Amino acid sequence: MNSNETSTIKANILVVDDTPNNVRLLSVILSKQGYQVRKALNGERAIAAVQEFPPDLILLDVMMPEMNGYQVCQQLKASPKTRSIPVIFLSALDDVSDKVKAFEVGAVDYITKPFQEKEVLARVANHLTIQSQQRLLEEQNSRLEKEIKERKRVELALRLAQEKSDRLLLNILPAKIAEKLKKSEGSVASRFESATVLFADMVGFTPLAARIPPLELVSLLNQIFSKFDKLTEKYGLEKIKTIGDAYMVAGGIPVPREDHAEAIADMALDMQSAIADFQTDIGASFEIRIGIHTGPVVAGVIGTKKFIYDLWGDTVNVASRMESLGLPGYIQVTAAIRELLKDKYVFEERGAISVKGKGDMMTYWLKSKK
Repeated sequence: MNSNETSTIKANILVVDDTPNNVRLLSVILSKQGYQVRKALNGERAIAAVQEFPPDLILLDVMMPEMNGYQVCQQLKASPKTRSIPVIFLSALDDVSDKVKAFEVGAVDYITKPFQEKEVLARVANHLTIQSQQRLLEEQNSRLEKEIKERKRVELALRLAQEKSDRLLLNILPAKIAEKLKKSEGSVASRFESATVLFADMVGFTPLAARIPPLELVSLLNQIFSKFDKLTEKYGLEKIKTIGDAYMVAGGIPVPREDHAEAIADMALDMQSAIADFQTDIGASFEIRIGIHTGPVVAGVIGTKKFIYDLWGDTVNVASRMESLGLPGYIQVTAAIRELLKDKYVFEERGAISVKGKGDMMTYWLKSKK
């Protein structure tokens, strides 16, 4: 870098020397190059000046009374605030040991008096350029660190948002279906040759809704359905949906299993026991009607908004009819269910009932497990 280029660096230089003539001479030389020059005639003033306003570079005499240049430099290098300021020693001492000591205490250069103007300017310009490049590198590193931290923060926020989204999706849809839905577009539906469907309905819930506050009603219904949800988890079943005070659950979907009818039967019996634990503040107790049927179904997700995993087919319709045509406190099942489970469960014949769209059907009450 030549002398003209140094003027582009608006550097602040502190000249420290106990000889006023040396200070004036150096000030003139440096000021002509566009540098801002400050002066200190002893070590103590130099320390105070640096602490008040740190310069970009220090020209420091070695031989000074009370506090010599080595001591000044050591004190500056001991402080985090000033240790990065480059120090160039100016001294009449020309012994190698003096120069070595200067570098040991932290100096970046050593100029022997009497000094040459061009040498001083060249060395000052060189170290200011190095200092400028170091600061630029530090700024770049600082920006890079901030960018990395921000990127990590954004990545973490995105990951947390994705995990939250996945949890919400898994709370709505079966894991297998949610994964398929994320990988493809359009409907996600499959046919299952064998599944069991259960419908349950709260008996007398509609009249009760007119007698107790809405919030209390919703809270009570939430407690009941939360208990049913735990039963679906216990038996590895799939809750399909709730409609008002009705609850729908299925077994054998979306992951096929051979004992789906047995798992549904166990849950139905536990639902009867669970509902007996609930009673309103006004003394009303609950009963439920439950209907069960087994057979082929189509299950999946359709549409693009408010996803729900749902079932379709004759099996679903018949299960719904078993519930609606049943009696409070009873579990009504079809002959197909009874045939599958007769060796493990106790059934009571109800007889033939008229089912819309199906004609007369033989039905049974599921009473208990053998």
